[in-house]
Amino acid sequence: MTRKTLPTALLALAVLCGCGGAAETVASPSPGAAAAKDKKHQFESAKADCMKQKGFKYIPYVRPEPKGTDEGRRRMAGDYQAMKKYREKYGFGVFAIHVYPKELGNPQVKPDDPGQVNPNFKIQSSLSKAQSQAFRKAMDSCEVTSANQVFGLQLKPGADYFGEASKASNRAVRTTVNSDPQLVELATAMATCLKGKGYAIADTTPMAMGDRGYKEFSAQEDKLGRAQFDDVPDVAPPPKEDEVPMIYAPTLTPEEARPYLTKEIKAALDDLECGKDFYPAYLPKESAVTERVNEQYGM
Repeated sequence: MTRKTLPTALLALAVLCGCGGAAETVASPSPGAAAAKDKKHQFESAKADCMKQKGFKYIPYVRPEPKGTDEGRRRMAGDYQAMKKYREKYGFGVFAIHVYPKELGNPQVKPDDPGQVNPNFKIQSSLSKAQSQAFRKAMDSCEVTSANQVFGLQLKPGADYFGEASKASNRAVRTTVNSDPQLVELATAMATCLKGKGYAIADTTPMAMGDRGYKEFSAQEDKLGRAQFDDVPDVAPPPKEDEVPMIYAPTLTPEEARPYLTKEIKAALDDLECGKDFYPAYLPKESAVTERVNEQYGM
């Protein structure tokens, strides 16, 4: 079992999340991508120096970015056929990581390419429980210090670097898309369509409609994960606005996860049918905002 944060609008990483399709693949490099990549290496080196000062070994590691494809770029742009092809196999991208663990980079499964494995996982796993906790505490501190140093941020001591980046991204997306009259109109029409298919829609704002499917099935995944942990509440606390909740990912075999994915695929295709006009307008705007914040925080 692993704990993971919900991959909403924040990360254009190799995680195939499917938040409305926006993060189903990696975006094309922006003009500032090379500079951003160099900053990531600087950030990792700064973390390693900081950890050394705190008495821990840390190996600078920047995960190799997968190459984008034309089909992936079309999904990012809201192309109906490209999104449909993806969703017919992966749904919103939640339970698919259990059905296709190696393909989608499930951290519970060792990948074929050793370059995709962060070497610091092995370092931390070799420590005692007390040492591991101290390692994590030192890492949290070094992430904040290094981010302020390299990216010019002003994070306060004790802040959660990744959590702050998530909140910044969500705030930026929310304030941008939810005030867009065209997106508001299209999101409302999408919600009406889904209600007609029997789906309960509580929030019809553009951002909510963009990631409603992923969030719904992530909540189901979290419920299964919490049942496998003895030291966490069975019911997740309500998330605060713009805060990315902690997801307790269960250990599931592909066979165990398949029924959940089947239901997810059906919901994802219904979502796409109702949102076929919404996504081409929404996804490029969401992606542009997310990319700016990612570069600001070195993601």
